[in-house]
Amino acid sequence: MSRTTWNPDRRAAKGLYRDRENAWMFGVCAGIADYSGLGVMAVRIATVVSLILFFIPTALIYAVAILILREKPLIYAGHRDEYDFWRCQRRQDHWRSS
Repeated sequence: MSRTTWNPDRRAAKGLYRDRENAWMFGVCAGIADYSGLGVMAVRIATVVSLILFFIPTALIYAVAILILREKPLIYAGHRDEYDFWRCQRRQDHWRSS
């Protein structure tokens, strides 16, 4: 993260998630790559090779991972001024809509 961005939580997501931002299909390989620190393409290639060699077990594990793993939560990393503006804007509009 550069010095010009701001993260209100000041922490990254922990654990194993499906990463839909970097996904090709469901984000399982991207989530595993993010969790393990490996490259996304390396995990995808290993998954394809595993599918070729062991189709049924790999397909079952992938399907279970789709169902069990939660999506990676989004973390705001923009400018603090922009975050404060939209946060205040939302609060002001809340009383108008009720």
